[in-house]
Amino acid sequence: MSKDTIAVRQGEELDLAALERFLRHSMDELPEETLEVRQFSGGHSNLTYQLKMGEWEAVLRRPPLGPVAPKAHDMEREFRILSEIHEMFPPAPKPLLFSKGEEIIGRPFFLMERKHGIVVDTSFPKGVQVTRHLCGQISSEMVNQLVQLHAIDYEKTGLSEISKPDGFMERQVHGWISRYDRSKTDDIPEVKHLTTWLAAHIPTQQPASIIHYDYKLNNSMFDQRLNHMTGLFDWEMSTVGDPLADLGVAMGYWIEADDPDLLKTGLGKPPVTTMEGFFTREQFIEEYAKKSGRDVSAINFYLTFAYFKLAVICQQIYYRYKKGQTEDARFSQFHHFVKSLILHASHTAFEQ
Repeated sequence: MSKDTIAVRQGEELDLAALERFLRHSMDELPEETLEVRQFSGGHSNLTYQLKMGEWEAVLRRPPLGPVAPKAHDMEREFRILSEIHEMFPPAPKPLLFSKGEEIIGRPFFLMERKHGIVVDTSFPKGVQVTRHLCGQISSEMVNQLVQLHAIDYEKTGLSEISKPDGFMERQVHGWISRYDRSKTDDIPEVKHLTTWLAAHIPTQQPASIIHYDYKLNNSMFDQRLNHMTGLFDWEMSTVGDPLADLGVAMGYWIEADDPDLLKTGLGKPPVTTMEGFFTREQFIEEYAKKSGRDVSAINFYLTFAYFKLAVICQQIYYRYKKGQTEDARFSQFHHFVKSLILHASHTAFEQ
């Protein structure tokens, strides 16, 4: 039994009979064994399941339960993104099948290859000897893969057809401000000052690249020696845009030991990046600049925006919880984390 999966959570079950009939009709040479399904426990948005028939394995990804924000959780778009880049960027899983899915599980979904390896989040697996060298090695590989992703010539893919790189940051800033307004629950006075600052300080855009836009350690999978990334998941936000926006988001998730406590623990236990040996954000940014050749002088704006964007994502989840669209108890205290992120973004904006 896989250590990274759990029994399917109550209320998030799939119609196994309908799904198995669909798979056997749509895919060739499946084993005779009955379909078995378990759930990946991580994540706070889309639902992800392990499918298994004998030796055959795949991963199913579907939107969360209940109403979702417009244009969010677009399974067909994520399937298209993976179809375009998985051969150019090996950590991206190979997509296998897309279905509109209403008659099968009630929502669109797609299947992708099941990768195996180590995902590091708030702790290391038992038996791993954690050293400063190992932590630095992981940090360096995170930089390397981000640089390699941004170096892909997006014009050799079909992503231009579903992306609008020109004016990317302008649309992002105003779009995420609108998303916050639509999902607002509590009054946070600092939001107005922060959003006004963001709208007034949008930098000149860098040359566009493919961006993952949810690039973080627990979306990554490593080999057994933890020196090479073998998987990168959750591509739903990926597009062609400003690579520094991607770096900013990555650094928004890259928590340091001296960050505020609520920032470190807002989503649970502190991530391992707080341990000695991991790059600081400053070291990560410097290494990225050196390896990519990009000008990172405006990174403070992108980091500020990343904290705000994460606050909005958490606010949207909390809004769904408040409206009774999900009963997941993990979301009941998200409003505290949202406020902490807003305050931290405000501090980041005005510390320069």
